[in-house]
Amino acid sequence: MSLSIVQSVLSGGVVEISPRGEIDVDTAYEVREAIAEVLAKGRPLRIELNMRLVTFIDSVGISAMVAGFQTAEVSGVKLVVTEPSRFVHRQLWVTGLLGLFGAPEPYFAGAATPEVLPGA
Repeated sequence: MSLSIVQSVLSGGVVEISPRGEIDVDTAYEVREAIAEVLAKGRPLRIELNMRLVTFIDSVGISAMVAGFQTAEVSGVKLVVTEPSRFVHRQLWVTGLLGLFGAPEPYFAGAATPEVLPGA
């Protein structure tokens, strides 16, 4: 399976990078390049790596994420992972890197969004 990456500009100076597919030895460089491209265009307040649609990640993919984190940090930009798939969440947890990326909760397809009570 291949990897595709979509970049979006969100409100508040946030750029979202959304990979879809497998991040492995053949595609990990694409994640690094996407982060470098965002940083080359400017300095967002934060980069959100939305991992909801990532079905597989290996050690080379995790290494690319760490390299992207370090590159962003040197530039003064915070990089966090949002909505990791259950597989990605497990890999980050097993490697001890979940906290580095903001300790996101795993994404569950079809999960109901929490109800907001009035006055809360």
